[in-house]
Amino acid sequence: MTILAMSLRLGNRRDIIRWAIWSVLAILFLIFLLRVVTFENTYYAEKEGSERAVVEKQEEEEVEEEELIEEPPTETEVYEYIVAPDHPRYLTIERLGIRNARILTMGVNNKGELDTPRNIFDVGWYEGSDKPGQGGTMVIDGHNGGPHVHGVFKDLPALVVGDVIKVERGDGVVFNYKVIENKAVLLSDSNAYMSEAMDTPEKGKESVTLITCTGEWSDRQQTYLSRQFTRAILVD
Repeated sequence: MTILAMSLRLGNRRDIIRWAIWSVLAILFLIFLLRVVTFENTYYAEKEGSERAVVEKQEEEEVEEEELIEEPPTETEVYEYIVAPDHPRYLTIERLGIRNARILTMGVNNKGELDTPRNIFDVGWYEGSDKPGQGGTMVIDGHNGGPHVHGVFKDLPALVVGDVIKVERGDGVVFNYKVIENKAVLLSDSNAYMSEAMDTPEKGKESVTLITCTGEWSDRQQTYLSRQFTRAILVD
C-alpha cells in the first residue's frame, strides 16, 4: 500500500510539472505575439503622415484630378473621330457657334457624378442614357470653361425655345432636336432634378438633355452653384 501511495504521488507530481512547462511555454508565446502586434501598430502609426505617405496621396489625387485641355481639337482630329454606327458622334448648335463638337462616351466618376471630357471643347454622352434614334432621352454634358478660356457650353443658357440642336450619329444620320425648355437649377436641387432630365419633356417624343455648370463660383466647394439643363425634342 505504501508503494502504491508513493506511485500515485509521483504521477501527480509529473502531471503538475508537465502542466507547468506547457503553461510557461504558452505564456512566452502570448508575450511574443503581443510584442509583434505592438511593434506593427507602432510602426504603421509612425509611418502614417510621413513624407512618403503624403507623396503617395498627392500622386493619387493628381491621377484623379487630371488637368483640363484648353486647346480645341484640330480639324483633322475632328474629321478622323470615329464611333460606333449607332453612337452619337458630333454635336452642332448653330446659334452658339458650335459645329461638330466631338461627342465622347462617358460614364460616372469616382464620386458617382456624371463624368466630363478632359478637353473643354468636347462634350460627353452619358452611356447610361439612350442613343439617338432609339426613341428615348440622350444626356450630353460639357464644360462651361476651364481655368483660362470658355468651354463648349459657356453660352448654353442663351438658347431659347425653338432653337435647334443637331446630333450626328456614327453612321452619318443627323437628328434635329428643338429646344422646349432651358433653365438653371441650384446645385443643391440638381441631383433630384436628374430623374426628370433623363426623361422626355413630352411623352412619346425622343429627346436630348444638355447639361453644364452655371451660376456663381464657390471657392469653398470648388464648383459652380447651379446646373443648366437644356431639354429638346426630336423634330425629324
